[in-house]
Amino acid sequence: MSINSALLAGVSGLTANSAALAAISQNIANVNTIGYKRSSAEFQTVINSQASGAGYSAGGVLASARHYVSQNGQLQRTQSSTDLGIAGQGFFVVTEKPENLQVTDSRLFTRAGAFSVDNLGYLKNTAGLYLQGWPVDAEGNIATDPSDLNRLRTINVGSVGGTAEATTRVQLNANLKSSQTVSAEALDAAAVPVGANAYNAATNSMAQWNAETGAGVKPDFELTIPVSDSKGGQRTIAISFLKSTTPNQWFAEIRAVPASDVVAGAGLSSGQIRTGMVAFTQDGRLDAAAMEALGAAALFQDVNNASLSFASSSSGAPGAGEVKWADGLGIDEQDLSFDLTAATGGLTQYDSGSVVQAVLTNGTAFGNLSEVKIDESGFVTAIFDNGVTRKIAQIALATFPSPDSLSESSGNAYRVTQGSGTYNLKAAGTGGAGTIGASQLEASTVDLSAEFTGLITTQRAYSASSKIITTADEMLAELISIKR
Repeated sequence: MSINSALLAGVSGLTANSAALAAISQNIANVNTIGYKRSSAEFQTVINSQASGAGYSAGGVLASARHYVSQNGQLQRTQSSTDLGIAGQGFFVVTEKPENLQVTDSRLFTRAGAFSVDNLGYLKNTAGLYLQGWPVDAEGNIATDPSDLNRLRTINVGSVGGTAEATTRVQLNANLKSSQTVSAEALDAAAVPVGANAYNAATNSMAQWNAETGAGVKPDFELTIPVSDSKGGQRTIAISFLKSTTPNQWFAEIRAVPASDVVAGAGLSSGQIRTGMVAFTQDGRLDAAAMEALGAAALFQDVNNASLSFASSSSGAPGAGEVKWADGLGIDEQDLSFDLTAATGGLTQYDSGSVVQAVLTNGTAFGNLSEVKIDESGFVTAIFDNGVTRKIAQIALATFPSPDSLSESSGNAYRVTQGSGTYNLKAAGTGGAGTIGASQLEASTVDLSAEFTGLITTQRAYSASSKIITTADEMLAELISIKR
């Protein structure tokens, strides 16, 4: 009977609008939830098969949930450096436990980036989920794979402060002023015959400079490099420069500070590790060809493979031009590789003040972790109280062909479904993944004005559906009352 179908249609309207009310209630309750994505109930008509001449049978309405997971919320500034927001597409990869992860352990995906350091040093958000990333090895390399979650590790910043790693690589970004006045000692060195106070790396060097006594030669410019030894002890290496009378060439000396940290072989004194010339091109860049042509007179004959070698404290007496760590230090052998031609700068000679833009090393001295920084590419960097920085890991972002089809999980996280498609792991800012904003959190995408408006329309629709039922009931009562 058509009246019965009207009753059922009214019931379906009540059920569908109840679901819509539940979705609105969930949205309003999570208006301040970090990274929350609003959802809504979408209605679709249910049509019953109609038989010719048998009247009309109402099918009613069906409500299905739609999750706006791909909708991005506004990023809001916070005071914590470990609060993370994503500007663009992508999700943080998180796990429910930090250690001993197996292939069968679930991996979840979230935009809720309110991470903090727990008592074990792991980055955990307010839902108790642990942040995953690609670890950085001792050489600063990262082994990434867009489809292998097993390469990811739980990011831990607590254990770094107690880790000691010897420095193996140094990157210099510094400039020498091209218009630097040539010193009297450099002029004496070029004079024929050689002047009485001429610069000489063996007898009158920059390593011998003493401001109080006036001994040695004062450098035109000097920079220092913090170096961690095999025990995590802090060593200092200084590079001194003196402009020569030959255009675009400088005398250079690398020495240990203090000089007693090293034992040098013949040809080196006062803590010297290496001496020689540095040559630049006419446009201010390091001249690899000129350095090679200088041969043994160059500070590094091959600037692309510039390195220093220190023998261990327990080794025998060093040979000519060689150095070892002092006996009393009791530390292991060490090789230092220098990057002097980095694309971002390197060692240059422009007509600007002599200055050090950056000295980057990959070693970590044994010291206290003072701060953790996370950049927009997702690199987690530990900053120590001794000034040394070290990259710990890179945060991985997961993207999906259809993020709106992800399945919701507790803790404002999501799981992969057949409809969402396979995840693709990417570094932030690459391949369509968004960038990471430190000290920022993504706000909920709920708009209260829209939700309250939805409450009104849902209430009215619910009341209208109830009227269908009462009207159909009255009609049935009239039908029943025909026979008294």
